[in-house]
Amino acid sequence: MDVTRSYRTNFIVSKYTLMAVLLLVLGCQATKTDKENKEGLTGQNQELSSQPHADEVADSAIATPIYQQWHTVEIDFKGPRTSENATDNPFLNYRLNVEFKHAETSYTIRGFYAADGNASESSSDNGNIWRVRFTPDRLGDWSYSAKLYHKDSIAVASSVSGAEEVAISNATGGFKVIGSDKRGVDFRAHGRLVVSKGYYKFRNSNRYWVKVGANSPENLLGYVDFDNTYRIASSNKEGEASTTDKIHSYPTHLKDWKAGDPTWKDGKGKALIGAINYLADTGMNSVYFLTMNILGDGKDVWPYTKPDEFTRFDVSKLEQWEIVFRHMQSKGVLLHMVLQETENETLLDNGDTGVLRKLYLNELIARFGHHLALNWNLGEENGPADWSPLGQNNAQRKAMAKFIKESDPYQHPVLLHTHSHDPLRSEILDSIVGYTYLDGLSLQQDERKQTAEVIERWKNKSREAGHEWLITMDEIGKWFQGAVLDSEDPSHESLRKYVLWGTLLSGGAGVEWYFGAKHPHNDLNSEDWRQRDRLWKISNHARVFFEENLPYWNMRPEHGLVNLKDAYCFREKGQVYALFLPKTKEATINFLEEEGSYRIRWFDPLNGGELQKGSIDKIAGGAIRSLGHPPNTTGSPHDDWVCLLKKI
Repeated sequence: MDVTRSYRTNFIVSKYTLMAVLLLVLGCQATKTDKENKEGLTGQNQELSSQPHADEVADSAIATPIYQQWHTVEIDFKGPRTSENATDNPFLNYRLNVEFKHAETSYTIRGFYAADGNASESSSDNGNIWRVRFTPDRLGDWSYSAKLYHKDSIAVASSVSGAEEVAISNATGGFKVIGSDKRGVDFRAHGRLVVSKGYYKFRNSNRYWVKVGANSPENLLGYVDFDNTYRIASSNKEGEASTTDKIHSYPTHLKDWKAGDPTWKDGKGKALIGAINYLADTGMNSVYFLTMNILGDGKDVWPYTKPDEFTRFDVSKLEQWEIVFRHMQSKGVLLHMVLQETENETLLDNGDTGVLRKLYLNELIARFGHHLALNWNLGEENGPADWSPLGQNNAQRKAMAKFIKESDPYQHPVLLHTHSHDPLRSEILDSIVGYTYLDGLSLQQDERKQTAEVIERWKNKSREAGHEWLITMDEIGKWFQGAVLDSEDPSHESLRKYVLWGTLLSGGAGVEWYFGAKHPHNDLNSEDWRQRDRLWKISNHARVFFEENLPYWNMRPEHGLVNLKDAYCFREKGQVYALFLPKTKEATINFLEEEGSYRIRWFDPLNGGELQKGSIDKIAGGAIRSLGHPPNTTGSPHDDWVCLLKKI
């Protein structure tokens, strides 16, 4: 065993081993920073060269590394030296498979080529390091066994049959997993998000999760501090935001970076890391971004060494993306990865899931699939349209979804971003509703007042088809407007009434806010999330209300129970009712079929705060009942209120 290699796979006896033993004896949990050990009880690179080999120390059986549940285990292997541009393509002609075993389960995880193992700092395009990332979900003892295969196009082959097995260092090993020391919003405190009952849920608990966040800028990763990132060409086309030759730098968020936050290459990345800090501090927990927009609107994001080279990946750029993604996860922010744009759906394999698309997807899954909160989105506005007639057809989008589901060992949600209106949208969705490999919709909707009806309709259709969809309202129109600045619309009244509460009280699993194309700080050029600070706060009020008061995963919309137009009712029959009332004067609820008594409390959707008492404390079933009046408004004035009825 070569103990001079990267710290990620040390098997040594040292002061850290002693610490591990003490932790096991005392039942304590390790508290280490990512910078120190990438989640393991190990030392820094420079410390390793002086540490003794395990064979040189007595009682080497105790030299088992310790990792934490839900933290990333990152293991490096020394293998053949190559480069991003080698004639023998390391991305296409090699395949690293690592099997992780536990007494109760096992995973086979794809690895990837990592150049010199430090490419985020060195920008190296060559080296002999091959890497795997794995997130253990169970406590106790794990073992691993790694194999590196070599054969023409082995990376996209259906099996490793006939491939040469290449020697690598530390091909086998083991480690112990203890409980996580993380708390709060950090996903490492809770585990992996999956789809359950049409909502997000942490797989290993009964806790559900509501999404609220930013849908813009869609080219978030078109950022000046990432290696080899630039705009191919500026654009000023009708139907999209205009661009110049400048890409994102997020200067106003530099002040939001905090001591101890990650950077790369002597301080790069601070502004984007700061932007994530700001958004998370407002209570937002999701960010939507493209991983490839070649031919699309921004033309500034791709994972490749060049925008016209689809079999070779930019290792240093992707490692820098990973730094940002890890920080997002630590701040409780879901990675909404949008895999393509409507203009480039047929760029790879003419839309099929062939060599180029499989390679692209395999690389993203191998490098980033270990993250706990992640969506794979099949593509923005997926399917042909008048302005982009070369879209994927139904067979192609189904094949892509199936490949992702069968290739992703963690089974992250797979969503489809829709067109904005019918019949264009429904023609596509009718052909895929009920499809096992698609978990739901990333909905685009142009008319705000129709949001609730559209969500309820597709929830019902998917349920009737036997595979209930998770539906999130991710792009509200019109395309040129979206969610405008606070300075233009301080209370965001139509977004609050029709989109935010209309979505959540109709069975939607969350919202993201699209910035439009023809307003300041738009979908492509926005540099400052603070321009919509009030919108984030309003959205967070709704998230907190849902998480603290409702078993929403067991509730269904029944808007007709309320006598007011544009009111919404979400209920678990006979238990709890959440009502959005656009006005409260003369509001009633049809309780003819209910029995018992229900306590009434009010929630302020604009200003937030605690539940409050109104003019009536409780009502009984068996009749159409008046809801009375809410308390006086404290803060900005408004007419709409949320009324909560819970059975006593």
